[in-house]
Amino acid sequence: MKQTIFTLSLLCVCMAATAQDMRLDSTDVFYKHLELNEIVVTGLAGDSKMKEMPAPVSVIRPTDLAARTGGNIISTVAAEPGVSEITTGGGISKPVIRGMGYNRVVVVSDGIRQEGQQWGDEHGIEIDGSAIHSVEILKGPASLMYGSDALAGIVIFHPEPVRAPGEVSGNISSEYQTNNGLKAYSLDAGGNLKGWLWNGRFSDKKAHAYENALNGKVANSGYRERAASGMLGRNGSWGYSRLRFGYYHLTPGMIEGEGDNFGYSPELPFQQVRHYKIVSDNTFRLGSGNLKAILGWQRNRRQEYEEDAGEAGLDFRLNTFNYDFRYQSTLGRGWKTAFGLAGMSQESENLGEEYLIPAYRLFDAGLFATATKSFGPLTMSGGLRTDVRWLHSKALEGRFDEFSRRFPGVSASLGAVCPLGEHLTVRANVARGFRAPNLAELGSNGEHEGTFRFELGNRDLKPEYSLQGDLGVDFTSRYVAIQASLFVSRIDHYIFAARNGDLSDEGRPVYAFRSGLARLRGGELGIDVHPVHALHLSSAFSCVYAREKGGDDLPLIPPPRLFSEVKWEITHDGRLFNNAFVSLNLDWNLEQNHFYAAGGTETATPSYRLLGASAGTDVIIGGKKRFSLYLIGSNLTDETCMPHLSRLKYIDIGNMGRNVTFKLLIPW
Repeated sequence: MKQTIFTLSLLCVCMAATAQDMRLDSTDVFYKHLELNEIVVTGLAGDSKMKEMPAPVSVIRPTDLAARTGGNIISTVAAEPGVSEITTGGGISKPVIRGMGYNRVVVVSDGIRQEGQQWGDEHGIEIDGSAIHSVEILKGPASLMYGSDALAGIVIFHPEPVRAPGEVSGNISSEYQTNNGLKAYSLDAGGNLKGWLWNGRFSDKKAHAYENALNGKVANSGYRERAASGMLGRNGSWGYSRLRFGYYHLTPGMIEGEGDNFGYSPELPFQQVRHYKIVSDNTFRLGSGNLKAILGWQRNRRQEYEEDAGEAGLDFRLNTFNYDFRYQSTLGRGWKTAFGLAGMSQESENLGEEYLIPAYRLFDAGLFATATKSFGPLTMSGGLRTDVRWLHSKALEGRFDEFSRRFPGVSASLGAVCPLGEHLTVRANVARGFRAPNLAELGSNGEHEGTFRFELGNRDLKPEYSLQGDLGVDFTSRYVAIQASLFVSRIDHYIFAARNGDLSDEGRPVYAFRSGLARLRGGELGIDVHPVHALHLSSAFSCVYAREKGGDDLPLIPPPRLFSEVKWEITHDGRLFNNAFVSLNLDWNLEQNHFYAAGGTETATPSYRLLGASAGTDVIIGGKKRFSLYLIGSNLTDETCMPHLSRLKYIDIGNMGRNVTFKLLIPW
């Protein structure tokens, strides 16, 4: 840790000295960050400029997404400071924000929260990465916006924007990865004619077993993914109405550390995951503001095949109905307000012959009011929300008892943003968050296939309540930009699973859910220096420390991480090649010696360094962009990589080794 701080400090000093010595007229860094601050993001009282947000926000723009690679969209997002992932091979990832994942992170897609049984370790996010246009990551308690579960923050996936009036266009994209033979393509077309909107997309992806220097080829790590989506809508002087629908199908192999299947088609054991979605997104102009009404329906079907490819052992079906009604208004004199009602209804069923969690019904509702007010250069934001979640678990003879629980919660937030001169901005925010226990934590009683353990729920668990403070400083000058964020958080009744020393009848270790008082602290520091024209030197450091009061370090906390990059932007206005760049980066994950050791739940994780490089360009022919090419290299030194948050670490299987990705994007 001391070595990392010294390295980062030395890097900061060198970058600052370089910028201080330069006497160039270039203002690229300054204008780049001004442009970023002007980006509109999701705020408490409706859409807000990024520079007005009191809590940390990261934005991944379309060009940044195109220049990254990963087995799924969460792997792509996990490159951001303060964000990491819980992984199961190359096809399944779960987002983690500042050390908190599972039901503590809300994922929003098509305007509603994605509900795909995210309580499970090997349950990923059922979203087609090819359909994502940009990403917002809001760090810190966001329960004011989405109620229970947004304790760590929100990941918002934005779809392709609607076309300009009179435009009919589309694009074709393809991708190939050398390590696991990943082959992917996506076709998209849409238009906007006389106020009528439409769009359609189909995507297909498959990968065979990946390999690394430690294990060679990892058996049964291949997967297949298919997705289709569409949109129909209408724009008018009254507002807009859009109907979105989607289908996602993932077939991943379940890695157990043995076997000889290295092909594209997973063999036993494997999963079949299907996700269906219909969303009605409407905005009506009303008075001085807008009335937003979003209704959504989702069905998630997750089947696990262990001994017979024709009969599922575990078979979960989850139906979710989402609703969100809010009125957003700009009142003048710097006031922006929003108030409304939002929540969801769920019903989960067990359709297989094996059981892990009981079938259940859930309903929750939240009333909220928020406001943003500008006092000259000072912008303040805050609000209040009250939620109630009702949960009824169904009985199953010999396995689950019937029970009902009611979880009330109150969330609040107050923050301020104040520029101190032309170059410096200070942000501060205090928030109270709320999360109700999920059914796995309350009622599990069975072997969790794919996680190598037997799980026992705890019906007496209480809701988690967090109190978090955030402090951020942004400095932007002609040659250097610095963003620093610090946070401290106290979470009452923090829930986690720990080994209790017992073994199940099948010989699996037993993990029981328990809770305690947790304290988390950490932050992110990012530096971007532009010493000469077209050259960027950037570095980002993030860390989080989490400990139970009077006890041990908490489980599943990512290690400190330093990501550094040198990027040369070759041209932005070439006649043949445009937006061309080359870059070299180093992703250094430090050792994790702060782990939950009780009962052998976790072990320490050594550090590792991943060297990467990338290059890309748009190709211009006849004055128009005809296609874009990207070449991305990952783990070029083929270092053994076994992340602390990888579930495969405990069966001695590492992540993917050296990999080169080729991307081709063709607009029309």
